[in-house]
Amino acid sequence: MGQRVGGICKVLAVAKKVYRQVEAPELEKVAGSLHHGGVVAVVTPEVLRVPTAADIREWAKRGEAVLVLDRIGNAHNLGALARTAAFFGVARIVIPDHANAAKPTESAHRVAEGGLDVVEVWQTRDLVGCVRELGAAGYDVVGAATRGGRPEVVPGALRKPVALVLGNEEHGLTPLVASSCSRLVTIPGSGKIESLNVSVAGAVLMWELLGRRAGESV
Repeated sequence: MGQRVGGICKVLAVAKKVYRQVEAPELEKVAGSLHHGGVVAVVTPEVLRVPTAADIREWAKRGEAVLVLDRIGNAHNLGALARTAAFFGVARIVIPDHANAAKPTESAHRVAEGGLDVVEVWQTRDLVGCVRELGAAGYDVVGAATRGGRPEVVPGALRKPVALVLGNEEHGLTPLVASSCSRLVTIPGSGKIESLNVSVAGAVLMWELLGRRAGESV
């Protein structure tokens, strides 16, 4: 640890960047967490881009998968989903500009383990409109439902890029978002537990919709 910190300080000094070495208790206060790894960086948050209809059409033209999050509130879940999205090659995540929606904070970045460095995060004030634009652009917009979703694939869907829509941890998809999807799917289970954690459900569905499809095309 000492050599690593010393090396970082040397690089910062050469680059004429301001840094401070502090004791562990103060570092925990600055980080707001025990899980800081010995280094904390204070950075300006990235300004999230707003998707337009033209952007969405271009994504569809390139066949790029999209993950849409309907008010996912826990930053750890956002980070876990970003890590899985990066693993399966999802190009971007769209989140709503909503007070209850998690943002790509330091906690999300820590859990993402680099996923948020390669997956773009976009933000929209009109999530329903965005979901509808995805469908109009040619996406198979698949909403994850706790119950009532059906496994059938609509004709021609396998030739379309995928937009997976996941709902809030407690309340799921809003009715308007759900009705704007091309189809709803439900992961079957034993019935002993109502549902999976949203990051786990997202991983299962990304495998089914993207990972399995990619494997079958090889």
